[in-house]
Amino acid sequence: MSKDKQLDKNTASTPPGGLRVITREFLKDKVALVSLFLLVTILVGVFVGAILLNQEEVMKINLLGRYLEPGVDGHILGTDEGGRDIFGQLIIGARNSIVIGFSITIITSIVGVALGIFAGYYGGKFDGFLMRVVDFIMILPSLMMIIVFVTVVKNYTIYHFIFIMSVFGWTYKARLFRTRTLSEASLDYVNASKTLGTSDLMIMFREILPNLSSLVIVNLTLNFAGNIGIETSLTYLGFGLPATVPSLGTLISNARNAEILENKTWIWLPAAIFILVMMLCINYIGQAFQRAADAKQRLG
Repeated sequence: MSKDKQLDKNTASTPPGGLRVITREFLKDKVALVSLFLLVTILVGVFVGAILLNQEEVMKINLLGRYLEPGVDGHILGTDEGGRDIFGQLIIGARNSIVIGFSITIITSIVGVALGIFAGYYGGKFDGFLMRVVDFIMILPSLMMIIVFVTVVKNYTIYHFIFIMSVFGWTYKARLFRTRTLSEASLDYVNASKTLGTSDLMIMFREILPNLSSLVIVNLTLNFAGNIGIETSLTYLGFGLPATVPSLGTLISNARNAEILENKTWIWLPAAIFILVMMLCINYIGQAFQRAADAKQRLG
């Protein structure tokens, strides 16, 4: 057999790399591909629009322009009870909600995954101590404590909200990845690496962590959507961001008024539709990533 034919045979038998698998999975799933395109478009539009808009101008009170319907006086989505532009609040509020959800997801994932892998790999007293801390935090009524912290903290800002949410959000991830690491640490490839003298950090984060990639991807995706939903829910209940800070929850909270809910839908409906579309896009994208990371679930 010639060298060229042998090379072609080896190339054909080589499994596709990670990026090629992900690309192929999205190309086979048209819904996920459209969701990815739509989500990227939304994110670019939101962050570029937020840069171009002036938050102080958007949140400026104009009592003469209260409850203007969409299209009146240049207001694309109308105005609220303070005469503030709904479209500007939607763009800036979406930026704030996305940044909050993403920040909480990244912080809790880094802390939870790292501690979970350390606990599962080393075991012993460190594992026992960490799991007792996790158990203690998990039995606490976290939602009520978040509400209490939000009420007590003075000069409440986005950064306070991210910190408070992150304090309670890492425990589930730590327990989940600790359990998976326990099973991975007992496999032959880990014992072989130890025999060869590979450092513990290299084993944990260059050998064990890649084998948990599918779990990481699914966890990140669901948590990102979930954290945006938590921010929106708390703000709707009056325990999220201050009223002066635009967010999707701030806009939807206007629906607590029966008159606005029934007769002035342009104030809260765009934010509700925005959340619905974004959550669906994230969900479909997450499913495609999950299939790409798990060979048994791939479409082809």
